Amino acid sequence: MKKLVLFLTLFLSTGATLAQNLPENLFTDLDKKISPAVVSISIGINFRSQFPQGYARDPLFDLFEQFMPYGPPGAQPYQQGPDEDVGPQAIGTGFIIDPSGLVITNYHVIEQADTVTVHLNTDQKDGDKYEATVVGGDKRTDIALLQIKAKRIFPVAPLGDSKSVQRGQWVAAFGNPYGHECTITKGIISAIGRRIRDLNAIPFLQTDAAINPGNSGGPLVNTKGEVIGVNSAIDARAQGIGFAIPIDHVKSILPNLKKYGKVIRGFIGVQIGSVTRQAQNALNLPNNKGALIVGVQPNGAADKAGMKPYDVITKFGGTSVDSADDLVDAVKDHPVGQSAPVEVIRSGKRKTLTVRVDEGPTEKSRITRRQQMKKFKDEANPAPFKLGFKILDYSVDLAKEMKLPANSAQGPVIVEVESGSPAAQNGLRVGDIILDVNQTPVKNQKGVMQNLKKGSNILRVQHGDQVSLVFLEI
Repeated sequence: MKKLVLFLTLFLSTGATLAQNLPENLFTDLDKKISPAVVSISIGINFRSQFPQGYARDPLFDLFEQFMPYGPPGAQPYQQGPDEDVGPQAIGTGFIIDPSGLVITNYHVIEQADTVTVHLNTDQKDGDKYEATVVGGDKRTDIALLQIKAKRIFPVAPLGDSKSVQRGQWVAAFGNPYGHECTITKGIISAIGRRIRDLNAIPFLQTDAAINPGNSGGPLVNTKGEVIGVNSAIDARAQGIGFAIPIDHVKSILPNLKKYGKVIRGFIGVQIGSVTRQAQNALNLPNNKGALIVGVQPNGAADKAGMKPYDVITKFGGTSVDSADDLVDAVKDHPVGQSAPVEVIRSGKRKTLTVRVDEGPTEKSRITRRQQMKKFKDEANPAPFKLGFKILDYSVDLAKEMKLPANSAQGPVIVEVESGSPAAQNGLRVGDIILDVNQTPVKNQKGVMQNLKKGSNILRVQHGDQVSLVFLEI
């Protein structure tokens, strides 16, 4: 009997301690702290310009579903009506990190956006709604930075660190799943350093907190109320398997996004391949780990460092290189302009070289190209008589942005066609080059304006490699 009483006493005292360690209002307090800084993101998509041929199927979505709010590739494209320029409003999530209105979200949420609107969680019926601009984005890590267009002080979600995150710790996910605004779910960190190369170059945090399409770009928060990750993807085959981008990496690229609108990546000027079994035997290598150099760019960083074809890189900047992908990641993430020790195997012997990392060539992202096209549209002149199109004189930059064929005529280019206008109804398209108006050759905007008339017009235009006549009736 005494043993039973002692057991019950210990059990009850232990239970009391556990109750004290798990505050009843823990997640309620997190909600009050974080939700005011969480925003829903609506984007308008110009389907006429962005998706002229519908969606392309990405096999990746058979296994993993990123939270693309307008539907994964392979879905039926939006059926645009005759008077519609902008497609359906897509929903994603973001969170404010600066009182001025800087917002972090996923790159894939706003990648196709022509317009971006953010909605704050407030007590108002429709919430506070603001237009936002894209400051910058990085497709490689799936992070984008927005700026809310409003002069006020915004609530902020504090950024924590992800290096101290451990398996099993409690977390909460915030977002707008399927458009259900201001949602919070809880779970634990299921794994750290989860590398899924096809989804992201940065290893994920894995969580079982319930996240769904629409949560994309929302914060993953620890029990201190600090953001430790950005929700990014789920495994569509299972329940309770979600992935978040560690916040430490997000913080490391924010200065580049703010200053340049993109992330400046490292580059050393080598072509590389995997170390196959045949290469291992032919080059007398101890194993098949490393990145095999098959080409060196003349006068590039690697060439100046003394790297040669058939060298096998096994370490870069102190980090082991087990594959070609490892080298790509290590070089791209190394600070540009700084040197790095490189360990190579050459003719069976190990050598250490020093390479100064250069800035790599960067292709303009869709966001950058869209911003450039907006600039061209703003500079363009509208055709008279409410014909419904804008033109701009030909230039090398314009031709490059619009991807005009190399053999295109260098005449005035149509950069915008108003939906439902006479121009749209009679077949004029963005990218058309006007050759003559009413049988008079034109070389610039001025010539087009002078020769258009009220009533019937005949335009001879080039689109791609095809030349056709367009009859405008107003």
